[in-house]
Amino acid sequence: VLASFELLLKADLSILCKFTEIKVDVLFIVFFPPSPQVFPSQDPLDRADFNAVEYINTLFPTEQSLANIDEVVNKIRLKIRRLDDNIRTVVRGQTNVGQDGRQVCVTSGIATQDFPQTCFVKSFNFLYRAMTRRRQYGEVANLLQGVVNVLEHFNKYMGIPQIRQLSERVKAAQNELGQQILADFEEAFPSQGTKRPGGPSNVLRDACLVANVLDPRIKQEIIKKFIKQHLSEYLVLFQENQDVAWLDKIDRRYAWIKRQLVDYEEKYGRMFPQEWCMTERIAVEFCHVTRTELSKIMRTRAKEIEVKLLLFAIQRTTNFEGLLAKRFSGCTLGDGTVKKPDVPPPSTNPFLEDEAGTETDEIVIEKSDAEKPKKPKAPDNPFHGIVSKCFEPHLYVYIESQDKNLSELIDRFVADFKAQGPPKPNVDEGGAVLPSCADLFVYYKKCMVQCSQLSTGEPMIALTTIFQKYLREYAWKILSGNLPKTTSSSSGLTITSLLKEKEGSEVAKFTLEELCLICSILSTAEYCLATTQQLEEKLKEKVDASLVERINLTGETDTFSIVISNSIQLLVQDLDAACDPALTAMSKMQWQNVEHVGDQSPYVTSVILHIKQNVPIIRDNLASTRKYFTQFCIKFANSFIPKFINHLFKCKPISMVGAEQLLLDTHSLKMVLLDLPSIGSQVVRKAPASYTRIVVKGMTRAEMILKVVMAPHEPPVVFVDNYIKLLADCSTDTFQKILDMKGLKRSEQSSMLDLFRQRLPAPPSGAESTGSLSLSAPTPEQESSRIRKLEKLIKKRL
Repeated sequence: VLASFELLLKADLSILCKFTEIKVDVLFIVFFPPSPQVFPSQDPLDRADFNAVEYINTLFPTEQSLANIDEVVNKIRLKIRRLDDNIRTVVRGQTNVGQDGRQVCVTSGIATQDFPQTCFVKSFNFLYRAMTRRRQYGEVANLLQGVVNVLEHFNKYMGIPQIRQLSERVKAAQNELGQQILADFEEAFPSQGTKRPGGPSNVLRDACLVANVLDPRIKQEIIKKFIKQHLSEYLVLFQENQDVAWLDKIDRRYAWIKRQLVDYEEKYGRMFPQEWCMTERIAVEFCHVTRTELSKIMRTRAKEIEVKLLLFAIQRTTNFEGLLAKRFSGCTLGDGTVKKPDVPPPSTNPFLEDEAGTETDEIVIEKSDAEKPKKPKAPDNPFHGIVSKCFEPHLYVYIESQDKNLSELIDRFVADFKAQGPPKPNVDEGGAVLPSCADLFVYYKKCMVQCSQLSTGEPMIALTTIFQKYLREYAWKILSGNLPKTTSSSSGLTITSLLKEKEGSEVAKFTLEELCLICSILSTAEYCLATTQQLEEKLKEKVDASLVERINLTGETDTFSIVISNSIQLLVQDLDAACDPALTAMSKMQWQNVEHVGDQSPYVTSVILHIKQNVPIIRDNLASTRKYFTQFCIKFANSFIPKFINHLFKCKPISMVGAEQLLLDTHSLKMVLLDLPSIGSQVVRKAPASYTRIVVKGMTRAEMILKVVMAPHEPPVVFVDNYIKLLADCSTDTFQKILDMKGLKRSEQSSMLDLFRQRLPAPPSGAESTGSLSLSAPTPEQESSRIRKLEKLIKKRL
């Protein structure tokens, strides 16, 4: 019977083969996969592991059995003939069926349509409608899945009318089944009224399996209606006019959905397939509804929103979003059933250690990327902002609050400084950074982290503007505003008193407390500058990528650089002004009356005294910012040395002995200046090369000036050439000053000037004279040799 059924079915399917070019046997296998129980065979020749040698050995197990070889061969030949006859019969039968099919296709269109559907369509319709009427959705799901799989093999043949009609009839049956399933769900969960008590029936559970095979819109409609009905109570309880709808009771919203999700899991958790993720879908839809409802009520009652209330609501909401991230994967946030809100991806948190425990005192300047340890990246929260984004339009309340808080904080810093006064000198610990700056940046950090949790969009830009405003105010009100003011420097001092001053009797213009305050402000400005640069980088990490270019704190870092420069300039001016009376005394001395060369002059002692008083204090208070102490040394050298040379030109006339004394004094000052960075320190450090070059170049010029003065002016040509060689200065003004120092008469100077102009080297081709030539610093060997010669000369004079 089974064999006959196969032949009949193959005959029906052969019609399909004529249109689709698929072999009958292949199509038959699609409908009915082969089974090993059909036509079982005990013939060894049919075995899959047939072995010819073993088979022959079974036919002829002994030598005596070979006597029957002719009989065995005849049996095998007879079997071969029977197989050939069977194969021939089947092939002829298939050929006749194909001819009959072609004949039917030519003579009768109706018959052609009926042939491909004879077995398949009638069987499907009978079983499908019977099971549908009885709502045997489990069996329908299996049958429907098989039908869908078969039709997939004919997708590319839908241009054939018969195949297309077959597909349309199946789709019509699917649509009818889908509407029936929707009606079953509507009956079980009506849009109006209460939910059916108790759990789901097996019918609805199987119906969901059928919906997986039907048009995806059926599944989406089931999900949509079920979730809408499940959340209908929420919309009633938390209407805009209800007291529980306001922000101060926002916790009740999240408590409600937690109860509903537990209730769903208990009653309906097994009704829907697990891959539908219904629990997550309910939670996500709740979030969308909540965001919409909160947006409406906050627009209506915007004037009632205070910063504490807003932050409370945001905190509770972000906590809820965090719980969702722990419970769900976020797989439904963009599949067409529910839409993921337009929330920017959460940025990497640069203060992981600070957010875990926010009780920190300051923002620590980070190490380089190579030095700092790698930290695991915080996992993204796919639900971040799904509700809390509704608060973003109202974050101006938060920004205004931070503006007010920072204004009060700056005013408190100013008041505290006035009440407590400048920091007490503490040379042992170095220049202390003002504690107020650490307080400021701690507050900045907390604001930045908090705002980034609320929004990474425009509110972060608004907060950055507030940060910039109060960074500038801190720089001017707290730092620049508390720098000591300069006053007239040399009032009350006379040349006589300066020359007679004893060591330790002269006090620098700034007191010890004032010097320490300047250094403290400088260190604070340096800390603010570095931390502001770090703040800018962190803000760029937090904000949306599209807004990064709008964050720029260069103006604020420049402001702190100005404070640093002004502080250094104050320290230089103070020491420079303290040395002015000594230099004035030097220029007022009667150098033509000096009769012998002695120890260093009193004005040199005075300069050294002021240097020893100020520099160690400044160095110790700038121990944490060595580069700025080096800048102080360089700026002082660049200020003092030209001033010393200008006063040197005022020493006129000068005798030979007077010039030698000045040369000795110049050498003493040069040694002090070279040792200035480590003067008075127990730890001797080599001065920076940049500073040493400046001192050597400047003081060497002063020594060359005195050597020219010491040289005889006769013959004039030799004197002029010697001047040009030693000073490399083409300025007639400088040459005029040298002649004044030598005490030459105007008539002698006139001829000398004419000769000087004649002896000047021609300027390079195409270049204009700059008035002076640069003086290259001597090598260390040359400098050592020159010093030894000078020491011998001084000893000889003594």
